[in-house]
Amino acid sequence: MFTGLVQGTGYLRSKGANQLLVTCPHQPWVKTIALGDSVAVDGVCLTVETLVPGGFVVTTSPETLQRTTLERRVNVQVPVNLEPALQVGDRLGGHFVTGHIDDVGTVEEIIQTGESWIIRFGAPTAVANHIVSKGSIAVNGISLTVADCNTEGTWFTVAVIPHSFAETNLQQLHVGHWVNLETDVLSKYVAKFLRTPAPDLHPTSMPTLSPEFLAEHGFG
Repeated sequence: MFTGLVQGTGYLRSKGANQLLVTCPHQPWVKTIALGDSVAVDGVCLTVETLVPGGFVVTTSPETLQRTTLERRVNVQVPVNLEPALQVGDRLGGHFVTGHIDDVGTVEEIIQTGESWIIRFGAPTAVANHIVSKGSIAVNGISLTVADCNTEGTWFTVAVIPHSFAETNLQQLHVGHWVNLETDVLSKYVAKFLRTPAPDLHPTSMPTLSPEFLAEHGFG
């Protein structure tokens, strides 16, 4: 579990056989992680398998590579956002982020307004169903608030403050770039509840509760 508050950036290098080396030598928190720990890499929850000086090694599955942008970040000078897993007692300054990417979206527009930025993203239909105005969304692992969106949710905008822009890879984005999207997990449960018929709490097969029934079953 993560908060979407990025703790630093790093770079991806291929180690072969679906293994990736995450280099982040200037991040002091890397010294505190251990084997088996979870780290969100551009919003993707990955498990630390090997510790190396100034970084760590992870293994990615074909599903992860197919559903995310990680392959596009390997062996290029484009940083990835990093966040260690939330610990009990930590402040939850963003929102609950699982690190399970729903799909990828695209950057459609970037507008600087004073010292802030308005960024518009396009979203695939499966993700769009869970995007609402003023709701939460994780873009490349960054907890952001949806400023505006169309009725279908196929596009949405976020307002980015200078700190978030400077400390994440948002500053590297250009129109047409792909980004990892994870919608609010609460919206997914609500959507499932609305799709699933309510259970029959009074099935016709239930026997009538009577003194005779209770006596027959030892409650006399």
